[in-house]
Amino acid sequence: MFWRRKNSSESQNQPTEKKNLGASIRSVFSRVKFDLEDLDSLEDVLIQADFGVDAAADLVAELKSRAKRQAVSSELELRELLASILIERLTRGDSELNLEEAELPKVILVVGVNGAGKTTTIGKLANYLTKSGAKVTIAAADTFRAAAVDQLATWADRAGAKLIAAESGADPASVAFQAVATGIAENTDVIIIDTAGRLQNKQGLMDELAKIKRIVEKQLVVDETLLVIDATTGQNALGQAKAFTDVAKVTGLVLTKLDGSAKGGIVYAIQRELDIPVKLIGVGEGIDDFGFFEPKDFVGGLLGQI
Repeated sequence: MFWRRKNSSESQNQPTEKKNLGASIRSVFSRVKFDLEDLDSLEDVLIQADFGVDAAADLVAELKSRAKRQAVSSELELRELLASILIERLTRGDSELNLEEAELPKVILVVGVNGAGKTTTIGKLANYLTKSGAKVTIAAADTFRAAAVDQLATWADRAGAKLIAAESGADPASVAFQAVATGIAENTDVIIIDTAGRLQNKQGLMDELAKIKRIVEKQLVVDETLLVIDATTGQNALGQAKAFTDVAKVTGLVLTKLDGSAKGGIVYAIQRELDIPVKLIGVGEGIDDFGFFEPKDFVGGLLGQI
C-alpha cells in the first residue's frame, strides 16, 4: 500500500496536538472548578469554547448522570470523566482518508472559503502522501486568482507533486478534467483538486463547484471531498459546513489554525450537528505541521494534561 496512516511514534513530523492545542485552549478550562453540585460555570465555558449551547447543556447533563452513577466526586475525577465522554463521542469509524488502493487514481476535492487554508492544506497533504510513496497530481482549479496558482505551484514543488494549471480566468472545470485525464494517463496514485474560495451565500460560485464535481465524475469517482475550516471562525464554521455539504457532499473536515486562538469546541459541534468526521488538522505554517485528528490528543489539549 502506498499510503498508510502513521502514528506519532512512527514519524517525528507528526504534530504534537496536545502541546499545540493546549497552548491555546487550556487556559479557558483552567478557570473552571469541577464541582458536581454546581457545574454552571463549566457549561458557560463550554459555550465560550464554541461547543454551542445545546451541546454544552447535553455534555454537562451527561457528566452529572455518569458521575452520580459512578460515585465520582473529586475535581480530578470529574475532569477525567468529561475527557472520557468527549473522547467517546469524538471517536468515529469513518475518520480515515478513503485512499485504499482498490482503484487508482484516488481523487480528493478540496473546498472552502477564502482564507481558510485550502492551499496550505493541499501542500501539506501532498507532501505527506509523496513521502509515503504516492505519485501525486495537483489541479490548480482556482483560476480566478493568479496568486493562488503561484502559491500552489510553490507547494507542489516543495512536495514533489505534479501541478496541472491553466492561464488566469480559465474554466476551473476544464482544469480539473485535464488533471484527471493526465493522472489516469500517467498512473498517478492521488489527484488533489484545489478550488476557488467559495462563499456559501454566492449561489453562482456554488453552482460552479457542483459543475467541477460533475465533470470530474465523468472519468473518476471523487473519493473524498474535504472541507477546510478555519477553526478560529467558531460557530460561523457550522454555516459554512452546512452549505458546502448541500452542494458537494462533504465527506470529511480539515480544521486549520488550531495552533492559534481556536477555542476547539467547534470540532465537537460540527461532528455533532452534521455527522461529518474531522479527518485532518493543521497546526502551523510549516509543510510538516499537519496531522490526522486524534480525539484523545485533542481532548488532552482541550482540558489540559490529566
